[in-house]
Amino acid sequence: MWGRTDLLDESDEMVKHRTAEEKNKLNNSEGIIFEETREGAVLVTSIEVNEAGEKKIGKKKGKYITLTDLTVSPDSEDSFKALEKLFIEKLREMHNDYNLSKDSKILIIGLGNATITPDAIGPKAIEYLQNSSLTNDSAERVKVVMYAPGVTGQTGFETSDFVEAISKAFKPDLIIVLDALAARNSERLCKTIQLTNTGIHPGSGVGNQRKEVSEEVYGVPVTAIGIPMVVDGPVLYADAMEQVIHYIASKVEEKGSPSSALAVTPMVSSKKPNIDKSVLQPIFGEWVTWPTEEKRKLFEEVFVGKNPSLFVTPKETDAWVEHYAYILSNGIESWITTR
Repeated sequence: MWGRTDLLDESDEMVKHRTAEEKNKLNNSEGIIFEETREGAVLVTSIEVNEAGEKKIGKKKGKYITLTDLTVSPDSEDSFKALEKLFIEKLREMHNDYNLSKDSKILIIGLGNATITPDAIGPKAIEYLQNSSLTNDSAERVKVVMYAPGVTGQTGFETSDFVEAISKAFKPDLIIVLDALAARNSERLCKTIQLTNTGIHPGSGVGNQRKEVSEEVYGVPVTAIGIPMVVDGPVLYADAMEQVIHYIASKVEEKGSPSSALAVTPMVSSKKPNIDKSVLQPIFGEWVTWPTEEKRKLFEEVFVGKNPSLFVTPKETDAWVEHYAYILSNGIESWITTR
């Protein structure tokens, strides 16, 4: 299946383009507490799932927080600073009930393959953390341990087994796992940070699911933090088709407007989100009026078996990795030293 995602708010149950009615329905769903707020350019989505919600949507019970800034770019230093500030705030919020003290021990694991750029955020963040103030404690009183175990293809061992061995020796009060994720929406690539206390399945977003890294496995709370760095190739087909439909429909809608008759430059498609796409139904059929997620399911059926292993990442991936590795390492260092 293509269109895989590691982001809860991109799952079928938490569809991104919700109507007001669907949002209210979701808010009233048994077992799910859903909230969306905006902090400047950043959309903050908080979702809490309990036992009833876990059975209903098939996602582990726990808390999920996503920070999404669709305006951020590798050159927008101010946007990254704002995102980092908000990340630290949500990191504190995520651990408010953990009763961690300055003497609590924390194990930080950077998942991923350091030799493959879009998968290198975890190892790169560990590299930065190993050069931070967190390594200044004496050997007799180590409170923070950082490690990048590589991937099974490099070591021949399951990442979960490495984490378990270190956890048994170090006996941490909290495990933090950093990883690159997969997105279902190309707009979310490199523009979202997800935090969750439910742990993680390394490689699940790209169809290479390994053993789980979670509290159920180690008996220690696990916080997973990740950034979507890849998207299924065929998802781009669906996103491009959605943009074409929106563009054609907006041109048809604007064709009869007085402003269009007076225009001296080529018509530009409207950016309004609620374009009436039914005007295209006589040409393309009923499917053009379907919701975005329904169209993606149609493309999934059409392209089933084609390019199943093709994943796409932005050309500026190296710059994105550097920025996010710094945000994660700097944010975690700031939270640990001020908690």
